[in-house]
Amino acid sequence: MKKQFSPASLISIAGGTLAITGLISYFNDATNLSVPTFFYGVPILLIGLALKNSELDPANNSISASDISKLKSKGPKELSDLIGDVTRYRYGQRTHLETSLQALKLWNDSNPPKLREIELIEIAEDYGVRMKFEFCGVPLEKWESQKDRLGRFFAKNLTAEITSISTTELKLELLPKQNISETTKDAIE
Repeated sequence: MKKQFSPASLISIAGGTLAITGLISYFNDATNLSVPTFFYGVPILLIGLALKNSELDPANNSISASDISKLKSKGPKELSDLIGDVTRYRYGQRTHLETSLQALKLWNDSNPPKLREIELIEIAEDYGVRMKFEFCGVPLEKWESQKDRLGRFFAKNLTAEITSISTTELKLELLPKQNISETTKDAIE
């Protein structure tokens, strides 16, 4: 999907523009314009900068708008909510799916897992997702022990498949239960 401006960036730009306009107006003796723009611009700029400081960028994805609309009309609501949640800017969180990973006991306070990428999978009119995590302070064995619960946690009738990509990354696939077979797995990869 196309990269978009974050709300924090837009607020910062608007506040900065107002504050600078107020300062320029003040030095040009346009007090009717300088007072409101400067006194509204500085707080708006500070709010934008505070939001920017606590901003969490969306996970990388290659999901098109048409795929999202197909998923919303034919797929499970939980998957479209999951994709919508991790593909937007978040504020005040350290990582995507923070509360979900805590509930699944896949959390490390000092070094939490980080969702890097999400991808929609369509298999014979059913939908699933593929997520790439940097598992950081949570060992792969712990992910493997939660495999059954991961499949049920995000949506009904899903099965979790966990694959280690490297020493620091894993691939979590949430696939429809009725379509899991060796030929299907090979077709996905």
